[in-house]
Amino acid sequence: MTTLGTASAAPGEIDTGRLEIGETRDGTTVGLPCAVVEGASDGQTLYVQAASDGDELNGIGVLNRVIPQVDPAVLSGTVLAVGIVNYHGFQIAEHRNPIDDTKMNRAYPGNESGTSSERIAAVTFAAAKRADLILDLHQGSTSQMIDEVRVRCGRRHRLHDECLGLAKTFGCGYVFDQKGPNGQLARVAPDEGIPTVDPELGGCIGWDGESIDIGVRGVFNVLREYGFLDGTVSKSRQTRARGFDQYGSPAGGLIQFEAELGERIKTGDVLFEVTDIFGELKARITADNDGVFWRSRRLPQVATGEYVCSVGTSVDSY
Repeated sequence: MTTLGTASAAPGEIDTGRLEIGETRDGTTVGLPCAVVEGASDGQTLYVQAASDGDELNGIGVLNRVIPQVDPAVLSGTVLAVGIVNYHGFQIAEHRNPIDDTKMNRAYPGNESGTSSERIAAVTFAAAKRADLILDLHQGSTSQMIDEVRVRCGRRHRLHDECLGLAKTFGCGYVFDQKGPNGQLARVAPDEGIPTVDPELGGCIGWDGESIDIGVRGVFNVLREYGFLDGTVSKSRQTRARGFDQYGSPAGGLIQFEAELGERIKTGDVLFEVTDIFGELKARITADNDGVFWRSRRLPQVATGEYVCSVGTSVDSY
């Protein structure tokens, strides 16, 4: 019998429940939706979580489709899932946890006696540490972004190769390989000896069916490659970036992009133009380095210095 919160499953069973993380302001108990899929035979454990950023919903869409499709009768091992990590942010469709104004994916490994975000991180990290592999499902917030997987442990980490392998198996086509900020699950968990990656499933308002399809396929790729399910995975070379150039607007106005997501960029290529309301050119921004057009803002209006786009740099493949 495997238990996560109030969910308990014997071999060959699946159960859903709640993982308690505290109380709301009126004293109501808060529980994160969780699931246990216990295979009929022994094997490894996969932990998957979604929506540690409360407006990043594609990961929830992935779990919404994956969990019903995993047949515990043919599964070897265990799948543990937490469907919504940032409970408070999800309720109001906000990126950060509004209780303490914290970005949840900067709070790991957490603190059982700390802030709201630290307590949630501590509870979910305790669940994640039971696993042999971890997938932390994200998206590029509400901006526009390619589908990619982030390897955040750092290239000198002892598990770097294992994390790169997990990213390739997930198979979005693009990998961002750079040490992450303090407090990211995909940075902290490898220190516990657990290969962990952070799939960033596009970027949208609400959720996007194409990115969810990629995420569903990625989870099943991992389940097959690591022996949870029968079947083989046809892995393809991944385009890897090891840095970002970020571009802001030098003037206020309207943005017109001259590059598309995933497009190869050469130094000096025009990335975007800024015009005034009546179409008069105010600025033309070119690329500082070769790379891949990785991410862009969704709304056309910008103020001086406001973020516009990112180009992935130091690009190779593996």
